[in-house]
Amino acid sequence: MDHKELLKRVKEDGVKYISLQFTDVTGAVKSVDMPIRHLEGALEDGVWFDGSSVEGFTRIQESDMRLLIDASTYAVLPWTSEERRRARVFCDIHTPDGKPFAGDPRGVLKRQLARLEERGWIFNVGPEPEFFLFKENGQDVHPVPHDVGGYFDFSSFDEAVRVRTELMSALDSMGLDVEIGHHEVALGQHEIDFRFADALKTADNVLTLKYTVKAIAAKHGLTASFMPKPIHGINGSGMHCHQSLFDKKGNNLFFDDKDENKLSPLAYSFIAGQLSHARALAAVVAPTVNSYKRLVPGYEAPVYIGWASSNRSALIRIPRYTPGRDKAVRAELRFPDPSANPYLAFGTMLAAALDGIDNKMTPPRNLNNVNLYHLNDAERKRMKITSLPGSLSEALGELSKDKVVKDALGDYVYDAFMRAKSEEWDEFRTAVTDWEVKRYLETT
Repeated sequence: MDHKELLKRVKEDGVKYISLQFTDVTGAVKSVDMPIRHLEGALEDGVWFDGSSVEGFTRIQESDMRLLIDASTYAVLPWTSEERRRARVFCDIHTPDGKPFAGDPRGVLKRQLARLEERGWIFNVGPEPEFFLFKENGQDVHPVPHDVGGYFDFSSFDEAVRVRTELMSALDSMGLDVEIGHHEVALGQHEIDFRFADALKTADNVLTLKYTVKAIAAKHGLTASFMPKPIHGINGSGMHCHQSLFDKKGNNLFFDDKDENKLSPLAYSFIAGQLSHARALAAVVAPTVNSYKRLVPGYEAPVYIGWASSNRSALIRIPRYTPGRDKAVRAELRFPDPSANPYLAFGTMLAAALDGIDNKMTPPRNLNNVNLYHLNDAERKRMKITSLPGSLSEALGELSKDKVVKDALGDYVYDAFMRAKSEEWDEFRTAVTDWEVKRYLETT
């Protein structure tokens, strides 16, 4: 969609206001709203804003930033009323001299995709963000699941089914090709899957899904949360990412009919690259203190670094091949969670994979038919199976040592990310939790 087409669409849709959106380094969506009468000027000249107050952006003495609208991301926000109809577009961030801002998370992904463009390849990603719906419980901040469903359960009386159906309809209207929505394993837990697309569009779609889910849940008096582990003792929420590389003719570069796993040499090197950088990637794809409450044995979340066909305990899973569906051959990375900034996550995932491809890495032997959770430490050591970091602090330490992942972020984003996440860890480290009070207050 070019600028002229966007102005026409806005008029046809009866839009009164438009939200210009971008993210800070942690993935929080930021929005600059304007009456639609100013859109034409914004398309021509961009929109200036103060970047000094945005996490990971500029210092006060160099605060001027310019938003440039990506017209192809236009979508009406379906929960807004007709008299105050709003739409949104995603934006790229530039500096006053007209150059792309080095701290723009969307720019991090675009730089990695430019490397693929030179090779004539396309990075497709199909994420599966999980989330919880909770009832509001007065002033009590502890989550309370609002339904009684389980994995794939159906109930015509379940309020969650009605809310999830409305969510799917809204997302479809905003350009996400929703494939399925279903109840997940835990009480109150849900998943809505949309069709894979190139990584940039998919990252935009992840953000769209997250704030749409939150907005429509609020309409129903519910709270939606993408927190990785909101409730102790039950499954957390992940964002498994199905990945593949295609050429410009639509051929799946991962497929090789002669291989027992139907994987090409390029696919094996892709997998090897991500496995070799997994400990550093963890800081970006599982970037919160809470992420590491999910990444523990016993709840289907991956902990150990390895790959396998159809083995859900492995970090990378190769879904079962269906004859004739060559384009569906893919690698599922299972340790990202929905607290990640999708631009940074997909960008670093791709950089790790390209390192494997460029250096012709080969992955370790597959872990088919091996339940990694049932192995003891000695068995894992003998099989040379390492584990993900056990905390955000450990993950940040791994990131600081990994040149490939750091270079993918770029100096500006890396410094801002490390600063924000180190502060998060320090705040957690010095906090006194309910568990500590209950455990030690009267026993020490």
